[in-house]
Amino acid sequence: MKIICVGRNYAKHARELNNPVPEQPIIFLKPETALIPKGHPFFYPNFTKDLHHEVELVVRINRVGKHIAAEHAHKYYDEIGIGVDFTARDVQQQCKEKGHPWERAKAFDHSAPVSRKFAKVSQLPNPGAIQFRLEKNGQTVQEGNSADMIFSIPQLIEDVSKFMTLKIGDLIFTGTPEGVGPVQVGDKLEAFLENQSLLKFDIR
Repeated sequence: MKIICVGRNYAKHARELNNPVPEQPIIFLKPETALIPKGHPFFYPNFTKDLHHEVELVVRINRVGKHIAAEHAHKYYDEIGIGVDFTARDVQQQCKEKGHPWERAKAFDHSAPVSRKFAKVSQLPNPGAIQFRLEKNGQTVQEGNSADMIFSIPQLIEDVSKFMTLKIGDLIFTGTPEGVGPVQVGDKLEAFLENQSLLKFDIR
């Protein structure tokens, strides 16, 4: 399986980092080792001093597809989960300055915690406007709604599948809303989809 991530898919998030709003999806990958094994905490990596949380809706692909038209994308997923795209912001800045890819800052081990439970799209109140949020130590730090995506889930599936075959179990991180910020050892993170807690873990 592969983890496909989308950068700058919410206009306010792009602006908060002084980045231009993209004209096409910005895609990067994380390895399977970016997931956290069941029951494990997240350990703050020793190569960064500026680790940021980025909460995102996560789509799980349920059939093999290539060159998928947006109007047929709904046939390729039926569940939505939630995850955190951890970013070593200081390392990312160094990569940007050198014109290098972001993998050092984005694709390190356990950098993509994902909920074990996924919600059925058919059971969501409004699949076109999915609400989600992240709490840090009991305080809401990020809130998002899929209706505010620059590129919708069907558009993302269409774009990604032009370049790589989607396979069963692949995960698509669909981008983060504004409000990204640092985490510290001792912080407790909890992510909600439509007010249901789906992901909870500590920073150690």
